[in-house]
Amino acid sequence: MASPILPNTSNFLGVALVVNRLRDGPLFVFHYPPRILQPCAPSSSDNAPRDELDDDDELLNQMDHPPFEAPAGSLPKSVDLQNWNHDDHLETDSGSQIVPWEHVAGYPTKDLESLLTPNRAFHKKLFQVSLEQLCFASYPIYVPENGIWRKKKQPRYQPPKSPENADSASKYGESSILASDVPQIETKDMAEDATGNAPDEADEKKSGMTMFNLVFILNPKKHEAKELAENLYFHIIKKINKAYKYSQQKSDFVWKESKRILALKDKGRESRTKMSTLWKEILDVSSLAASMQDVYDAVSHNKIAALQLETAEGTVTHSVQIPVPFYLTDLPADDDPGSKGLWITTANSFVEEDSLNDPGFLDKNFALLLMSDEKKIIAELQADPDETTAAMVEFVRLSKPTMSFHQIGQGTALSPAQVRKYAQHFIFWRRAIAIPPLHARDIYILSPNSDMSRLPRASQAWSRAFPLAPPLPEFLAAMSAAPRTYKLFAPSKNHRPTYLAMLAWLMRGGWVTQLCTFAYVVVWPEILYEVDYELEGEELLRESRHDEARASFATDTSPEIDSHASSSPPLSSEDPFSPSPLSPESTHTDDRASGEGTSPTAAAAPPMSMTSSTATIRSLRSHPIQTAGEQAAEKARLDRLATRAHREAAEKAAAHARRLPPQRTDHPSINNAPHLAHLSPYVIVDAGRVGERDSRYLSAIGKRLPERVPHPSGTAGGRGKEAVGAGVGGAHLNPRAAWPVFWKYFNGRCALERVALHEDMKRRDAWNLLNSMSEYLICVRHW
Repeated sequence: MASPILPNTSNFLGVALVVNRLRDGPLFVFHYPPRILQPCAPSSSDNAPRDELDDDDELLNQMDHPPFEAPAGSLPKSVDLQNWNHDDHLETDSGSQIVPWEHVAGYPTKDLESLLTPNRAFHKKLFQVSLEQLCFASYPIYVPENGIWRKKKQPRYQPPKSPENADSASKYGESSILASDVPQIETKDMAEDATGNAPDEADEKKSGMTMFNLVFILNPKKHEAKELAENLYFHIIKKINKAYKYSQQKSDFVWKESKRILALKDKGRESRTKMSTLWKEILDVSSLAASMQDVYDAVSHNKIAALQLETAEGTVTHSVQIPVPFYLTDLPADDDPGSKGLWITTANSFVEEDSLNDPGFLDKNFALLLMSDEKKIIAELQADPDETTAAMVEFVRLSKPTMSFHQIGQGTALSPAQVRKYAQHFIFWRRAIAIPPLHARDIYILSPNSDMSRLPRASQAWSRAFPLAPPLPEFLAAMSAAPRTYKLFAPSKNHRPTYLAMLAWLMRGGWVTQLCTFAYVVVWPEILYEVDYELEGEELLRESRHDEARASFATDTSPEIDSHASSSPPLSSEDPFSPSPLSPESTHTDDRASGEGTSPTAAAAPPMSMTSSTATIRSLRSHPIQTAGEQAAEKARLDRLATRAHREAAEKAAAHARRLPPQRTDHPSINNAPHLAHLSPYVIVDAGRVGERDSRYLSAIGKRLPERVPHPSGTAGGRGKEAVGAGVGGAHLNPRAAWPVFWKYFNGRCALERVALHEDMKRRDAWNLLNSMSEYLICVRHW
């Protein structure tokens, strides 16, 4: 699985806000971070001869990062430009002032504000424009057609006034008020265009701001530009602009904050305030500017951006993020440091499409591992209570990395649907990850993707969390040795709960991963020979029966053919079973054909003899009468074909009779009989999806499996239902009965450690059945 293209400090340069007014036109309001430099591009003039470079090129080569492209005659002294810190104001030779915040990414803001103000056709659509290496992506928001941002209030429901519905009227009115006061930024766009011009809207003052546009400034690689822009658009840009639109509708938030920021910038220009000082002041007084800072700082470092907009009608909070995978299926490339330390596993990627749509499958195969302390998460939930807080707190308390979602849903506190809903919520907001349930009998190893640069700091946290445990480097060294069951690391059975908590801590940090077992079905030469022998015998039997039926038919029809030899052609050699032209079928067909186009009376008048003679005449015209010599030649040819077919069938039957009949042995894997030397073992890649021959192989293997295997504890059964492969009375296991159920897991993608979870069996029973089938399985181990 390839890692998604995510924003970082190298391809995500900053954010900017542009608004448009009817009177003033486009205005570049604010950008963050304060200093956005133009990315360096390889210049073709670097290798040009010295005499081909003019003075302007020489000046540009002296500037490492040109802050802008100033017009001729307005450049400051070269020494000042080279030493400029992009924070102070500069004065050119002509006396004009260069303001540091009026140039962004090497372009004047006067030019950018016009470029980043598209027309209404791009309203609530992806707007993307490229300038050399830079890419600007945004989601422009325009004022509704009536020029008023504030959305018309929905009228309350007024039921008919009658004694029987007086109570319901108050109930509907109360629910309408509550629904209108709750912001629904995520699920419903609160700024749909208003329709109609009500009298109260006409009295409202039209807004001077007709559009605002939050622009993301990107510097992507050429092959990453499309995916990066789409990820930001769907997960960040679109949702943030909708939050701004909601705040603008409620209290004219965006325009009020923009006026405040523009006033501070004008004041700073007059007083020549340093850019760092001015930006700090703007971020302190404007929650709009502070939200832009939060967006850039969080998104560029792959974190969750939490917005807090201080509007006149209260605080509007909203969180956005780009969902990132919490696991990898393969080792990342060396130039991908962001993937270092992620959990590496194939447990999530090998899930088939059919299983993804089955909630029961996911519930049985996965558990929830919290990424932070349980008490901390509960405190965060209780700090912002709502109607689901109690249920979510109970879910956090019940969730253990050793318990699957199915086991949690079996209790009385939460339903399976609630368990799935809350698990998805915690996983989406990076408070937890889904892992296969931890078990002491599974094998865990040091993850090859672990980030050893974090080992010193992780060792200190390990010592604080488990003061009596071995040091973290020693414990990881023990797990990186020969793989063994994890329960063997615990000194005693009483230490297992603590060691399982240690294992959860290691999984949370990506230090370890589970070593799983995957299997394929192997067909040994003895079984290949047996199935091939049976198929060959069945084919000879079919051919023999076919020849007998053909000979019987030829014997029965030979008198009829001799009687009509003078008036009908011989049987076709390609299809000896086809009816002759004078057969009843063809006679009736010609009779129907000759009756077409005539009246019913005329068609029924001729007697049967007349109809038969008509058919005979037509047959004679289409098939000329053969001479005696031609008939003799045709008969000789048919005899030769029959003799050849009979000889080939006899040769096949003789070869089959000379073959040694298959002999079953107790262990086909070690059968070294001479007649099997030319055969090689055959591996069935996916035993759950096989053809006819592979199905015969699986059936032949099933017949060799024992019908009963003694159960160690004396009883066999599942949890809540009859176990697969359980014998009569439950005192033994039946591998032969379990084989058709188990072979769907032998595809190299389903870990054998999960079979007990899928079939709701005891773990020991499942492994005993698998061990009885081990001779016909080829196993591999990986994460």
